Amino acid sequence: MADSQDDKASQGQSLELEAKKDLTPGGPAGDTALADILSVHSNTEYKLYRRRFVGIVALVRSGYSKHCWRHALAVVRPYREQHGVRLWYYSRRSQLARKYRRVHISALCAAGKSRDPVHNWPLKLLQIPEIIRRYGFRRCCDIGAVCMVVSAWIRYAGTPRSLSPGGAYALLIVAQIFSAIAQPIYQVVGPKYSETWFSLEGRVTATMVLAIANPVGGALGQLLSPIVGTTRQSILVLAIISTVAAPFVFLISSAPPTPPTYAASKDPPGMVSLLRVMSGKSRPSDPPMSGRERLDFVIIFCIFGALAAAINVFGVLTAEILQPVGYSSDTAGFMGATLLLSGVVAAIATAPLFDRVFTSHLAITAKVLVPILAVVWLSLIWAVKPNNTGALYALCAIIGITSVTMLPVALELAVEVTRNAEGSSALLWFACNGLAIIFILVEGALRATPSANPPLNMRKALIFNGAFIMIVASSVFFLRGKQMRKVLDRQRLERAQVRANEVPLATAPST
Repeated sequence: MADSQDDKASQGQSLELEAKKDLTPGGPAGDTALADILSVHSNTEYKLYRRRFVGIVALVRSGYSKHCWRHALAVVRPYREQHGVRLWYYSRRSQLARKYRRVHISALCAAGKSRDPVHNWPLKLLQIPEIIRRYGFRRCCDIGAVCMVVSAWIRYAGTPRSLSPGGAYALLIVAQIFSAIAQPIYQVVGPKYSETWFSLEGRVTATMVLAIANPVGGALGQLLSPIVGTTRQSILVLAIISTVAAPFVFLISSAPPTPPTYAASKDPPGMVSLLRVMSGKSRPSDPPMSGRERLDFVIIFCIFGALAAAINVFGVLTAEILQPVGYSSDTAGFMGATLLLSGVVAAIATAPLFDRVFTSHLAITAKVLVPILAVVWLSLIWAVKPNNTGALYALCAIIGITSVTMLPVALELAVEVTRNAEGSSALLWFACNGLAIIFILVEGALRATPSANPPLNMRKALIFNGAFIMIVASSVFFLRGKQMRKVLDRQRLERAQVRANEVPLATAPST
């Protein structure tokens, strides 16, 4: 028995010496990482708290902010009819979407010297991760909740008939600015919250729940607007919902008393740290990335931006794509609902599998699903034609299943290769919204003339969309996607368990 105890004790000492050897000064992680590991694992065990589910519920309730801008797009026509805004519906709809995307990116950026957040966003650095690093993501959520409420009531203030057409539309644009500030906050904090509060067996599922909250909220907003009644009544209801949902932010905590994993024990590195590492000018305190991991993140950045932008723009322009070839606006709406519903069901079914079964196969999943999705986008060029309803419903369902399933996979895979949850998430959504602006501008310019056959068709836009996605998606075959964060978490957990076993071994009497 004494020999067995000595063997276990020596095993624990060897693991500790190995950890110190791997993290010696000048090594991959440097002095800071060594000090962090020794301090975390010497006297602390990992714990999970039930309150993490309370935070998830609060973030989901707050993450419905996306339905505000989708609802605003849906009521541009009523604004035009009720206030006499004599502008082409498609042009205004696209302009509003472009304005939203511009400001959405500005919300992801730092507050520069210019006072114009819409036209100077390319000159700014991503800001939300830095706010998380300095103040915690609870403060970011506070900002998002305030902006949601302000956006909703400004939008309602633009509904009286006494307002001029220009005044009503100006208030709608201002409301969109506040709404666009709120949404990226809840997008960026999702992967960070799952990393901070959840263990290895729950992070993908938590990220999935938070990621699909926005599209589900968008669908709810589109459903509520026609059910409630007039435009003014529906906007009032949405403003009340926003106000009621805002206090849920007080249920969100920045961090648990004891971290669930090694990754959760680390301080948020922030956006500047990630940019330094990506540029090859990292400091010892920055999470290290190899050259291969930097290449992997660039591939994820491009693919995520293209695919997420494509599905967002398709949601905005569904009616403009389908109505010229003979489909009603109701049919276009049902196809959009099919895309969303199938995607949500697939994400709910697959996310737990990635946590507990296919735990180390995120990159393989991307290599399987991304080519399928690219082929489906390309096939829309020939599928969008009269009397092809069944095929279009099937293609929308496939797009939804593959796209929404890939959403948490891509976000988590980016964190795995960067070890920077908030920074990688912000960059991915930055790519999505930046490309969404380009897609809307290009596809609007490629719209056919009224004299074309059929008039105002979007065939050239579909060709651009499909070709662009095929080119970008082909880079997925060069993705390695080693899940280094998960590897580190498992190693540290094993070492912590060995250290925990050393205490009773040290106090046990010898025989």
